[in-house]
Amino acid sequence: MTVFTDGACLGNPGPGGWGWVVPGGRWANGAEAVTTNQRMELTAVLEALRVVGPPIEVISDSTYVVKCFDERWWVGWLNRGWRNSSKKPVANRDLWEPLVDLYRSAPDEVSFYWVKGHAGNKWNDIADRLATKAARSQSGGSGDSLSGVDLDDFGPVSGLAAAGDSSDSDDLNLFGSEPPADELKLF
Repeated sequence: MTVFTDGACLGNPGPGGWGWVVPGGRWANGAEAVTTNQRMELTAVLEALRVVGPPIEVISDSTYVVKCFDERWWVGWLNRGWRNSSKKPVANRDLWEPLVDLYRSAPDEVSFYWVKGHAGNKWNDIADRLATKAARSQSGGSGDSLSGVDLDDFGPVSGLAAAGDSSDSDDLNLFGSEPPADELKLF
């Protein structure tokens, strides 16, 4: 299963939102009144893993999230008692700790990929719109498809015939071929 995740913050700190979407399937978003963009990026991934579960490929435009697992920052944090390489407490530990625990429960079934944000990938754009909508409205929701979800207040999503149209699969093939280098990078 593939899930696209994103976080948004109106000010940093400020009102924030997170969102995730499975192409052609489930989605969810939520909000916090005072938060940071990094916390919303983490929350999006954490909530997606909690709901969708492994096996899963997480596609994020957050190098903060992706590099943690690619470069195994979390291993050092655990070895140092949740301190970073500068021996300071790990920021956002309250979110990292459950996320790392979920990853450690199935490390061979959870992978992270980076996609350039705001670069025309329709599923990343949808995750961004879900997060931004939650940040603006300070409310969230979820569903089995995007059918009926109002994303129009953020303009049309390029390449998406109709929100929730599962016949319109994502235009980025993550399975069986190498994606364009400027769109997706495996860490």
